[in-house]
Amino acid sequence: MSAGQIGLVGLGAMGMGMAKSLRRAGYRVQVFDVRREVAEAFAAEGGVACGNPAAVAAACEVLISVVVNAAQTESLLFGEDGAAAAMKSGSVFVMCSTVDPGWSIALEKRLTEKGILYLDAPISGGAAKAAKGEITMMTSGHPDAYAKVGGALDAMAAKVYRLGPAAGNGSKVKIINQLLAGVHIAAAAEAMALGLRQGVDPASLYEVITHSAGNSWMFENRMAHVLAGDYTPLSAVDIFVKDLGLVLDTARASRFPLPLASTAHQMFLQAASAGFGREDDSAVIKIFPGIELPGHS
Repeated sequence: MSAGQIGLVGLGAMGMGMAKSLRRAGYRVQVFDVRREVAEAFAAEGGVACGNPAAVAAACEVLISVVVNAAQTESLLFGEDGAAAAMKSGSVFVMCSTVDPGWSIALEKRLTEKGILYLDAPISGGAAKAAKGEITMMTSGHPDAYAKVGGALDAMAAKVYRLGPAAGNGSKVKIINQLLAGVHIAAAAEAMALGLRQGVDPASLYEVITHSAGNSWMFENRMAHVLAGDYTPLSAVDIFVKDLGLVLDTARASRFPLPLASTAHQMFLQAASAGFGREDDSAVIKIFPGIELPGHS
């Protein structure tokens, strides 16, 4: 084991870019993904493909998890061939998924009891920024965890926000970001749908809005997908069904109203139930009746 050894589990759109950024920074990266061929393709260019999370954990003092949700994180830590039992005392688990903040706080306690340091570290930025080592990380955790992983975080991210000395705040800030992201996509789709219904040329509408005060990053990014008629999932409708669900669960626990987030959540649920769950999240526009979308006859 060397200081330059690091583990990463989950080579999806974000995780693959993060692993490559670590490799570029000079780390020897041990990886696992349930799709064996994906891990082997990464290893072919440098690094090691491991057979399970425990094997990654045994080789590294820092393990970064970039899986989809809390259930997958539980599985990689505590399931069959799980990482937790193989992690050495004083090693660090970096959790990058979007999860319920209460669950993240509880996970820190469980890992601390095993002598494992924990960093609550959700991420944002998408695949392109991950590939360039320019994601945003919203982190919180014990100073000892930061001391062990600081260089690795900087290799993966353009911005590493340190939001507190214990788990929770990283995940809280992440779900607030997801509240805005989901509402902005839903609002962008509603605006474009109204434009189509009113017979406005969609390309002209897009041009005007992206140079006007009503623009948002999500309008500019996602409505380009609608104009192209391309719903290849960069981030799927189902992700916002999950993430806005987490937002609402968190607010409900403290009896806090979220009228816009709840409406956006219903829009994504409607899109998912209509069969668009695995399409790009811009496919939420497909719930609007009586409009002809670009690229559709």
